[in-house]
Amino acid sequence: MKFHDIEQNTDEWFDLRAGKITSSAVAKVMAYFGVKWGDPAKEYAQHLALERFTGKRIEKVSYRSKAMQRGHDLEPIARGLYEMDQMVSVTNGGFFDDGKTGDSPDGLVGKTGGVEIKSVEISAHWKRIKRGGIDTAYQHQVDFHILKTEREWFDFISFCPDFPEDMQLYIHRVHKDENRLLKMRIRLAQFEELIEENILLLKNK
Repeated sequence: MKFHDIEQNTDEWFDLRAGKITSSAVAKVMAYFGVKWGDPAKEYAQHLALERFTGKRIEKVSYRSKAMQRGHDLEPIARGLYEMDQMVSVTNGGFFDDGKTGDSPDGLVGKTGGVEIKSVEISAHWKRIKRGGIDTAYQHQVDFHILKTEREWFDFISFCPDFPEDMQLYIHRVHKDENRLLKMRIRLAQFEELIEENILLLKNK
């Protein structure tokens, strides 16, 4: 696994991601585990197959909604508050690259940990405070971080500046779980076969 010490959302970062399974879409891959592929997974496999076949990324400019832009703008604030709350330093997550998959954590903590930060609207933050734990899609994303960075734990951070200061951060630590990681390895290998099937289809046309 090669580590690139680069910033997210740069041209170099987007180019490195082309054709690779990444954490932001791994929930599509994990859906219907052991049963079938959902339409989002099939479309994702076609997307990656086309990027691998052509050798270039499909989208030169990534669409960013207002919510996505808000999350991007607030992420440094959330990271700073987390550092003060946990008394740690968060370093650049960069890009972990093994040729077929790529991972961009929001930050790394020491030699064993990392963070995944979501700056969210009021309703989403309420739900996390009330329910605790972590949403399934984000669980897959964090597990992917742990698998690819070979770290022991990741803190999932929900941040909403509209709450009182002592409630703006919701932190849920996810530890390495070998059973979940084994399922993910199996599913990723199966998904690689689906990508290769699509590449073969392109070659034979």
